[in-house]
Amino acid sequence: MKFFRSIRIRFIAEKKLSNYLVYAIGEIILVVIGILIALAINNSHENRVVREKEQTYLVGLRNEFQISRLKLQELIKVNGQNYEGAKKIVQLIGNENAPLDEKEFSELLYQTFAADIAFNPNNSLLQEMINTGRLKDISNNKLRIRLTNWISAQEDISKQEHELAVQREKVLDMFHREEYSIRTVFDLSGVSEEVMGLSRAHTHISNLGLLQSVAFENNILLFMLTTHATEVNHYLPLMEDMDFILTLINAEIK
Repeated sequence: MKFFRSIRIRFIAEKKLSNYLVYAIGEIILVVIGILIALAINNSHENRVVREKEQTYLVGLRNEFQISRLKLQELIKVNGQNYEGAKKIVQLIGNENAPLDEKEFSELLYQTFAADIAFNPNNSLLQEMINTGRLKDISNNKLRIRLTNWISAQEDISKQEHELAVQREKVLDMFHREEYSIRTVFDLSGVSEEVMGLSRAHTHISNLGLLQSVAFENNILLFMLTTHATEVNHYLPLMEDMDFILTLINAEIK
């Protein structure tokens, strides 16, 4: 800087105004170039920090979606087993020649209606990113939109699962009547002793009369319909969406 100052002083002393103006302009240009270089370095550093954060988010999101995918796979399996169990019961209804005893019927009832269906995905990181505005750090626009839509899709799934729970409860409500016994189901399927720590009752009320009930058949059929709709119209499309999101995430991870 002393060198440039001495040149400036010499130009002024010698009254070489034109040379001084050229020098002054050149000095301004050098200052501007220096500022631009500094800004570029700073922006490059900030971009690198953002990209490093993005990679951390992407790895975390991949782990979340992989776990959620395993959960959904298991849920689809259980939902399918419930459907097949209900189907077997419907085929037994009104069939007096069906080779079925009380124990087999109890086991079939328990296996079909014991499990409640509810998808609980791992969304903690994604929800945090949305709440804090960090979703903008995801540079892939298509992935960012898919992640935003993923949260809203959970509401549709929850509504369908609620309807499925309603139909399941209607079937179970049949056991609120005195002529049928949930204790028989628990005892003969092993739930009383193995799960609840209860001794089996000395006598049991038969539930085979349900196979002659039109109301029971109606409830089972509605349960089957809702179970099928849950898988075909909700779970399978959700699985496809999840696979696509994982594909986008994997493509962005360096």
